[in-house]
Amino acid sequence: MISVIADLLMLSAAIWGAFALRFENVFWVPDQKQFWASVLTVFFTIAAFIKLGLYRAVIRYLSEHALLAIIAGIMLSSVALIVFGFITHTFVPRSVPVIYGAIAFLLVAGTRFSARFLINRPRHRHKEAVLIVGAGEKGMQLASALKQGVEYRPVGFLSMERSKHRSLIDGLPVFSFQHVEKAVRRLNPERLLLALDDADNADRRSLIQKLEQLSVTVQTVPSMTELVSGRARINDIRDLDIEDLLGRDPVSPNNSLLAKDLENKVVMVTGAGGSIGSELCRQIVRHRPKLLVVFEQSEFALYSIERELTSINMVNGFNVEIQAILGSVCHSRRCEKVMKAFGVQTVYHAAAYKHVPLVEHNIIEGIQNNVFGTLHTSEAAIAAGVENFVLISTDKAVRPTNVMGASKRVAELVLQGLAQRQQQTRFSMVRFGNVLGSSGSVVPLFRDQIRDGGPVTVTHPDIIRYFMTIPEASQLVLQAGSMGGGGEVFVLDMGEPVKIADLARKMIHLMGLTEKTPNCPHGDIEVTYSGLRPGEKLYEELLIGDNPQGTEHARIMMAREISMSWSEVELLLANLMQASQDFNCERIIQLLKEAPTGYSPNGVMEDLVWKNQQAIQQENRFSVDNVKSFPV
Repeated sequence: MISVIADLLMLSAAIWGAFALRFENVFWVPDQKQFWASVLTVFFTIAAFIKLGLYRAVIRYLSEHALLAIIAGIMLSSVALIVFGFITHTFVPRSVPVIYGAIAFLLVAGTRFSARFLINRPRHRHKEAVLIVGAGEKGMQLASALKQGVEYRPVGFLSMERSKHRSLIDGLPVFSFQHVEKAVRRLNPERLLLALDDADNADRRSLIQKLEQLSVTVQTVPSMTELVSGRARINDIRDLDIEDLLGRDPVSPNNSLLAKDLENKVVMVTGAGGSIGSELCRQIVRHRPKLLVVFEQSEFALYSIERELTSINMVNGFNVEIQAILGSVCHSRRCEKVMKAFGVQTVYHAAAYKHVPLVEHNIIEGIQNNVFGTLHTSEAAIAAGVENFVLISTDKAVRPTNVMGASKRVAELVLQGLAQRQQQTRFSMVRFGNVLGSSGSVVPLFRDQIRDGGPVTVTHPDIIRYFMTIPEASQLVLQAGSMGGGGEVFVLDMGEPVKIADLARKMIHLMGLTEKTPNCPHGDIEVTYSGLRPGEKLYEELLIGDNPQGTEHARIMMAREISMSWSEVELLLANLMQASQDFNCERIIQLLKEAPTGYSPNGVMEDLVWKNQQAIQQENRFSVDNVKSFPV
């Protein structure tokens, strides 16, 4: 109502001003006909504004649509003044409607946008200044969304195209990426937001390396796939994608290999609630199997992945049947019944204990889950007539120094032995390095430590690891599984290994902080070294032999590994089971050393229960000895 009254007054003033300027008389007073023509014009204009929706626009969020409504309304008003002058036989000079339109526009639009500026100014003052990297469609959408939000204030753009340098987009300056340091100095942003379009031919790796030197927090926005599927909004700001920290180009999938064992197949994933297992399920669903069986021991993990897969299925219209089954891979009859009930054709065995120190502290459980879990699942697959069985292995199985790695190597030997024993089910193994972003990965740990103010703890200054992303690892598993003929071990050409200390420093810099060192005592975050953990090596390897074979995929190799006959495997398994039942950890370690695993522990036995049991037995022996030596 206030806006309507204000417009009535401003439009009346505009008509009076137009006639006064035309007749060069500041004391101009309209006659009766001029008065009624002016009144009719003003009320017609108010009606036009109502029809155009101008009064539904909120002043704080006025946009170009409101400006267009004002322009259209004023043009209609100027025409109305001519028409009503003709109807009332009023003399209206030809210049008056033009002058009136200009004055009315300045008053109606000027007051509104001035009010918007004054209302938003205090709010913008407290918003965090951000510089958007990317001046394409995604960058402009982000700028528009942030302007309407309450947290961030865009101050400019960094463009990958030199031609856009020194231009303006939505009133914000654009700098070429070659002038990134100048843009940061001039605009003083508190963080940089990556909003590159998929069509941008930017070298993301060199881009990140350059941004790393600026000591400004670098974050990103969701990918176009997430935006289209509705899983994220353009203004959902988050930390850099793990791929950006990897320091190499992601391995691209071979879709023909992916489809071979997935499309219209019945697929089962064990350990489906874990980091690798859940990503396997996401990738598998996208290739439209006939049925996906998600098999998981943890009730909550199974519930979470089933809900996520159902959502992906519904949003994308894949129409994949999903069955969520609770169960343990250590229960062979349960595994067999599940595989037979659903007619499973392909199994991806991701269920395992993978955390090195925890398995080192729980040796028997590690052996039972990693070795005998694999045995029971693979025997169930043979009994159920499964066509293809793929084991998710690890680079820690190569010349292992810890029980986890040794147990995974024994699991490989089990499948190699079964591949020799029968031809019905094809067994293959996929071996890869550390997975960025998985449970137990250093990336989320480092992020938490940096947010908490440090220090960032690294075990050793020289420790290096091969890294890959969860989607990469999952795609490798799916592709390698389709190439298996029986008993092969596949590995990924993962490029150069990454130094963990360098990864920690990169994360510190990309979060806009500096490292605290003796040369820089006033830095934000210190990197400290805690020493190698039980069973941990300075470096990992992917191959036991030195002559890997090429495959259909340029980045997947086939290793030539030592294997055992099934009779030898059976004997090893029987001895391991007996030692486990006797709770004889020393015997288990001895058996792992004697088997062709290359196991060479780099420390003393760390099993917590066994150590405490040994301490109690030693204490009891000491007490008995004291009693015997006491004189009667």
